[in-house]
Amino acid sequence: MTSVLTQPRPIRLKGRSFLALALTPELPFEEWLVRLDDLASRSAGFFMRRPAVLDVTGLDIDRAQLQDLVARLSARQVRIMGIEGARPSMLGADLPPALSDGRSTADIEAPPATDPAQPAVREADPAPVTPVAKGPTSLVVTQPVRSGQSLVFIEGDVTILGSVASGAEVIAGGSIHVYGALRGRAMAGTMGNASARIFCRKLEAELVAIDGYYKTAEDLEPGLRGKAVQFWLDGDSFKYGSLA
Repeated sequence: MTSVLTQPRPIRLKGRSFLALALTPELPFEEWLVRLDDLASRSAGFFMRRPAVLDVTGLDIDRAQLQDLVARLSARQVRIMGIEGARPSMLGADLPPALSDGRSTADIEAPPATDPAQPAVREADPAPVTPVAKGPTSLVVTQPVRSGQSLVFIEGDVTILGSVASGAEVIAGGSIHVYGALRGRAMAGTMGNASARIFCRKLEAELVAIDGYYKTAEDLEPGLRGKAVQFWLDGDSFKYGSLA
């Protein structure tokens, strides 16, 4: 017996954006991988369960070199979800797909199946899209960020009234304010905001980063630990100052 759907329901496809690390390797790859290993060794778990995009824009490499780099990253537990800036001829089924700058999207509905006995009907042009009011540009968190938690707010600044535990991380598109101890990782300006800053009442961080520039605990001045500190960028230089 054949079952016929007289009123088929459309399949709804969800458009959704996710935050991923963007890795921008440099030639020679051997030296770049050494620096990557150094970062991973000084910030345990930095790449664990975190998707990454590999941006090879402007690199003079061939398909074999790209395959080898992806394989080496995979051996380091770095999950490459997509490749940006590669020529189409360099990609294939054995490599992650091509990606470009992510943008928020609305839900997409695939058209329902049509009855072959009925004539095809041309769909009308879509109605104009009404702009949606932007969400908040700051987030206030009243609870501590516990170990293993990842707090992500790419729309703007994050203010945490408590502490950030070791093994936790805070990721913000703007600045990060921690009124307690910062023991985990804080990454500000993740959407290209070089003017973002990081403020904390007590510095014990595993890693601090602004717009892709970072310092691990070993890179920080010993005299800063336990102090109220702010971080900012001055060109390519990572700066810090006391809040006391």
